[in-house]
Amino acid sequence: MKFTAIAFDLDGTLYPNYRLYVRLIPFLLKKQRLLRAMDKARTRLRNSGGNYPAESGARQDRGTDFYRRQARFMGEILGENEEKVLEETERLIYRGWEGLFKTIKLFPHAREILDTFRGEGLTMGLLSDFPPKTKLKYLGIDGYWDAVMCSEETGYLKPDRTPFLELAEKMKTLPGRILYVGNSVSYDVAGANAAGMKTALIWPTWRKHRGIKQLADFVFNDYRQLRDYVLG
Repeated sequence: MKFTAIAFDLDGTLYPNYRLYVRLIPFLLKKQRLLRAMDKARTRLRNSGGNYPAESGARQDRGTDFYRRQARFMGEILGENEEKVLEETERLIYRGWEGLFKTIKLFPHAREILDTFRGEGLTMGLLSDFPPKTKLKYLGIDGYWDAVMCSEETGYLKPDRTPFLELAEKMKTLPGRILYVGNSVSYDVAGANAAGMKTALIWPTWRKHRGIKQLADFVFNDYRQLRDYVLG
């Protein structure tokens, strides 16, 4: 095999994004301002040249520090109190969206490929920009992983290489022996490449492929293609 370990993004990678977006329509109609503020705040965090790491530097503090910085930026955009925004974001988005995953289906063949990789003895990890553990449980794939991480816990968002390097550390595998699978060139491929990982990009046939194959090591639209690439 080309790799001893394989790691995945979650949203848009193991299931199609549209299946979540359809279920989010009622929320989007009611809470557009909150969601737009969160998107702008996360863009600011990504562009901040280090995502403002926690002053203490302690790993256990970085996640809390991240959520407060995000809420502070959102509050500035919305003209609202940081504590109120922090509570609303946790209740309406982080916890509020999780129940939607009880009815979302994975990409075709994704589950059987996870079974195959586990059976072949590959070390398996998952890194998402949003808390993944409850989602994985509702999707029925929480038992596959040797390491599960949310990049927010590190104080950094993709494409910063820090979350990818910490994932490799938790997987007890050198980054160069890990294939990271994602659906975003800007976040998944760029971040994993920066950490020294190999990359695979799930990319639907209806989207333009120009230049994509020069960025990711492998591009696929069917999980059976990924199986053949990894095990071939």
